[in-house]
Amino acid sequence: MTAGIYASRQSLDVLMVTKTFGGNMAKKVIPIRNYPGFGNVKAGDLIKRMKKQLEKQKIKIEINEVVNIKKSKDLFSVYTTDKKVFEAKSVVVASGSDPRPLEVPGEKKFLGKGVSYCALCDGPLFGGKDIAIIGGGNAAFETALFMGNIAKKIYILEYGPTIKADSENQLLVEKGGKTTIITQAKLEKIEGGRFVNSIAYEDRENRENKNLKVEGVFVEIGYQPTTSFVKGLVDFNENDEIIVDFETYQTKSPGLFAAGDVNIGKFKQIVTACGEGAKAALAAFDYLQRLP
Repeated sequence: MTAGIYASRQSLDVLMVTKTFGGNMAKKVIPIRNYPGFGNVKAGDLIKRMKKQLEKQKIKIEINEVVNIKKSKDLFSVYTTDKKVFEAKSVVVASGSDPRPLEVPGEKKFLGKGVSYCALCDGPLFGGKDIAIIGGGNAAFETALFMGNIAKKIYILEYGPTIKADSENQLLVEKGGKTTIITQAKLEKIEGGRFVNSIAYEDRENRENKNLKVEGVFVEIGYQPTTSFVKGLVDFNENDEIIVDFETYQTKSPGLFAAGDVNIGKFKQIVTACGEGAKAALAAFDYLQRLP
């Protein structure tokens, strides 16, 4: 949305292709407390404000999904799921990322039957139940905070020896009194009948196999960038993040830029994604100005 706002302000002919608005921000389960100028704002409200500002710009919006991008000379062809093709002289990829799966037995089997990647979407279904949250970062602790008024008992399982979440989130979870934190826990499998009823994990410190009786498993081990549609046009790192020049956010293909969680940037934050979207759009404008 930020890239769209900045590109349209340069009087470019701008098309935005998107499935939804808000990206992973829309999945935030507790208020956003660190976006400048707001202090404490619900994700939905911030998205609405951004979308309203975007729609006031001179910009065309296509609700769709991009499946492939090709380049011939100085022209990009953008292909969508319904076989539409859009042509452009420059493209900004700001497709974000999707939840990273656990890749353990039972995960796919019980998806929608106790396994969830979105507490905001599915959390109310687990009222009065014991749940496990896999991961020890901010997303995991924010999920624990959100589920504090819904679930009966909460377990946080972290693979490593220490918790990665901010101290503020850790203190808030501790204050809630419902959450048990288990470090050095390697999830082995998710079990159940029609629905989840337990998980098995290895205590990596003592090499012991243990079980927890839970009816819900929330996966919060990070995200993987949505990059499959630009293969061949960009270089990737080992995490499938797009390698860019951080001065312009341009990829190895002239005219193709990548902003936000999709690139190799270390800090995955709403404010940094917005900043990168703005810089990428301005760099795209500069690139177009220099074309023959």
